[in-house]
Amino acid sequence: MRHFLLLVLLLPTLGMAQEPGESETPAAAGRCEAPEHRQFDFWLGDWNVSSNGQPAGTNSIRATMGGCVLQENWQGAGSGGISGTSFNIYDRDQGIWHQTWVDANGTLLQLNGGLSDGSMVLEGERPAPTGNGNVLHRISWTPQEDDRVRQLWEASQDGGESWNVIFDGLYTRTASP
Repeated sequence: MRHFLLLVLLLPTLGMAQEPGESETPAAAGRCEAPEHRQFDFWLGDWNVSSNGQPAGTNSIRATMGGCVLQENWQGAGSGGISGTSFNIYDRDQGIWHQTWVDANGTLLQLNGGLSDGSMVLEGERPAPTGNGNVLHRISWTPQEDDRVRQLWEASQDGGESWNVIFDGLYTRTASP
């Protein structure tokens, strides 16, 4: 009976042994503390966003899930302004940044990329609104010297041969993270 009781007490821990250096939570293991995980931290905070000198909306970007994810919450300007959110994460296995964006119109945009010449540059394809082919989207976020961030969103219908500006915005920080 003692052996049975000992087995019952030990059984839940069998198969749960961790590899050296592993822990139960990513934050505890420091899994998201490598310099690559901090490359997009310049975007953290609360922002007023303008385009062509006019208010375009507000944005709040927070680190969540132990600092492994940046979550964006966007609200467009005016009563008809669209809202959206994105999740941004550095994929250490692939060595790239990934963003999944969704908005109140049901739009899904998935982007991949990384830091290039001081800008975070992410690209991804989605079906063209006309149903003919795909549109390649490229969004870059560039920190400015005055603690602002420029976001440039471009689209290409010819596989990246030519680009059209969809949005050129300037983020002005209203609160730090």
